[in-house]
Amino acid sequence: MLTGWYPHVAGHRTLTNLIKPHEPNLFALLRDAGYHVAWAGERGDMFAAGVADASTDRRGLDHAPTHLFGHGPFGPDDPWFNAHYHGRRAGVDGEPELDIDEATIRTAIDWLADGLPEPWVLFVALIFPHPPFEAEEPWFSMHDRDSMPAPAPWVAEGKPRYMSQLRSAYGTAAFELDRWAEIAATYHGMVSRVDDQLGRLMTAVDAAGQAERTQTWFFTDHGEYLGDHGLVEKWPSGQHDSLLRNPLIVAGPGIGEGTTVTEMVEMIDLLPSVLESAEHEAVHTHFGRSLWPSFVDASAPHRSLAFAEGGFIAEEHHLLETARGAYQVKADVQRDDPVNAGKVASVRNQQFSYVRRLYEEPELYDLVADPAEVSNLAGDPLHAEIQGQLDDALLRWFLETSDVIPWETDARFESSFVETIKASRSKP
Repeated sequence: MLTGWYPHVAGHRTLTNLIKPHEPNLFALLRDAGYHVAWAGERGDMFAAGVADASTDRRGLDHAPTHLFGHGPFGPDDPWFNAHYHGRRAGVDGEPELDIDEATIRTAIDWLADGLPEPWVLFVALIFPHPPFEAEEPWFSMHDRDSMPAPAPWVAEGKPRYMSQLRSAYGTAAFELDRWAEIAATYHGMVSRVDDQLGRLMTAVDAAGQAERTQTWFFTDHGEYLGDHGLVEKWPSGQHDSLLRNPLIVAGPGIGEGTTVTEMVEMIDLLPSVLESAEHEAVHTHFGRSLWPSFVDASAPHRSLAFAEGGFIAEEHHLLETARGAYQVKADVQRDDPVNAGKVASVRNQQFSYVRRLYEEPELYDLVADPAEVSNLAGDPLHAEIQGQLDDALLRWFLETSDVIPWETDARFESSFVETIKASRSKP
């Protein structure tokens, strides 16, 4: 999202291969363009050592969190434990717990009130909504459990084996609909809590006199199974719409109001779009496409295909995730059988999603007729043509984006070698 590169360009497929000092990133580009880059909050899964300091003017928290998500009220033998469900938080009704997200919001509001040097960009990095599923009142009880939509049903035929392995290891295969409704309603409450925090942040922008000339970009990095197929959380090789189809909401000067863009969009489109807002250009090869034509005209064509990828090759077993607590089950399923997290790439258009797995059979879903992605159509003669077209599109995508050439060129010969040649030629 910050480089304009797909994960395979530089191997950014893990929680520990982070953006290096020699790699491009949006924050550094904006700072080079003259922006004061402020980062409220902290994330440990973005930048390698030193890059955050080199790419920002200020970052961190001015408020210390008093609530850190960790161990919930349920023990390892309770079904809620592996489902990452913590339930209702303690606290005063209507007053947010001072967790890391609330500390981040308060920090951002203080910075806006104090005044940021112009021009500025403020990155507000929130964690929730995300496991563990927990919320305080009024958000915990805000959404009716009986009104939660039923999750996508589980059908084993034609599915990658991590799905059945996780259902078994987590114990969620035995979950009834009321358990999933409880988790979903809590998750919806967490979303409403973020809505409230965003509203407070926008009020602070207005109070600072900046509302009429500030753009706001709201986006996230992954979705949530939330009971779909009897699964919870996410997975390194998961390619379902519930994980990949994420919100992007943009508002401010020059952007059409109240419109919805139905074109295919990719996370890497963020970089050129923000840079165009900043009237700055990238100085590296990237694969994002600016969304500005869509901001002006929601019907403007953007992408006909969207790609995604993840997972590991078997020889990378030593790089698979390690974890404790509720996440240990997830890590064990990967390490016990690395094929469960095998490398994968997918491509989708407005109707079909095609998934190509390195160690398992492919998948093809009709997202119009089967939006829950239950029936795998791969290998069906009636769909052979579209499967072939999307398979070819994946190959072309990898060929076009497999690497990048730095724009700074290297001398083909060391200067000392050139001087030696010149000196030898000058001798009689």
